[in-house]
Parts: sequence; structure tokens; C-alpha cells
Amino acid sequence: MQNSSQPVYLKLRDLIAASIIDGTYSEGAMLPSVRAFAVQQGANPLTVAKAYQQFQLDGLVEVQRGVGMFVARGAADKLRRSEREAFLTREWPALAKRIERLGIAPHELLAEKL
Repeated sequence: MQNSSQPVYLKLRDLIAASIIDGTYSEGAMLPSVRAFAVQQGANPLTVAKAYQQFQLDGLVEVQRGVGMFVARGAADKLRRSEREAFLTREWPALAKRIERLGIAPHELLAEKL
């Protein structure tokens, strides 16, 4: 997860978002229940519910009452675009400055295994 000072529900949201982007939860897949995910992550169910609610507000999941939450069509693409934009505007500038400060050449970065 990105920032250790960010609220737990945002960390959980980032974890779920990464799982949607990487295909762990594909379009139409059911997300774990709030309770199951809370147990899995060692989090308070209310905190998980808050993270899930944000996905619902963003239109990334669809709720079927009495059944569960499902990843909405296009959620991975939407998340990928927003995460990419956030990286390029918030994270990359600081990384680029640090790379320059450390004197790391672009070919050195490309030579590293991801």
C-alpha cells in the first residue's frame, strides 16, 4: 500500500483496486463479503464497509441486495486510468527529482528487473 499515513480504509481501497486492476477480481466477479475481507485483512468490518462504499459511489461495483458486491463492467480500465493519472501527477514528480538527485541514468532504471 502506498502511504503509511493514509487512513486504513484508503489502504484497503488501494488493495482492492490493485486486485481489480490485476484481474484477481475480474469484471462481474463477486468481491469477498465485508466480514470475510475484514477477517482476511485484520481490519474492522466498518472500515472495510467504508472502503467498499467508496467503490460503490465511484460506480466500480454493483450491489445485488442479499447476494453481494460485484465488479462493474469497465472497472479495471477506469481504475487503471485514475491510478495512472494519480501516479503521474502526485508520485512521479518526486521520484523524478530523487532519480536526478541520485544521478541515476534512465538506462540504469530500465536495466533493473521489475
